[in-house]
Amino acid sequence: MQGLAALYFLADGIDDIAAQLRSGLEIEAIMECAVAVALLAGTIMGARYTRVLLADAQRNEAALNVARGAMADLIRLRFEQWNLTGSERDVALFAIKGATIPEIARLRGSAEGTVRSQLSQIYNKAQVSNQTMLLALFLDELIDPLIENQP
Repeated sequence: MQGLAALYFLADGIDDIAAQLRSGLEIEAIMECAVAVALLAGTIMGARYTRVLLADAQRNEAALNVARGAMADLIRLRFEQWNLTGSERDVALFAIKGATIPEIARLRGSAEGTVRSQLSQIYNKAQVSNQTMLLALFLDELIDPLIENQP
């Protein structure tokens, strides 16, 4: 829409200049054309910048999808290595997401004592002692390549 307005003002300014060439050129007509050109240039630059932002957003979304997939693969691999039961896997996922024992119990329809027992088994199998250390196992594996690649 801005582009159409800029083209209209530019055409109007050029028409004014053409009419004034016979009777004497006024500065207002030149300024009108200059402002219209600036508006058109701003519109073009804004459109290009929007295109760049959209491309960046698509690249970021693609990278995020890759990271999600890598994290999901890593979680599945570790759960298999630790021989977690189906219930333990569910509880471990909630714990990794940061849920508290009461929240996990409510989400699973279980007693808090059951969740505590399952978390204890998970921590034992993963060789950690708490929820933070469990999460750190996964983050360490994802972050280590970044640390190794630093100069």
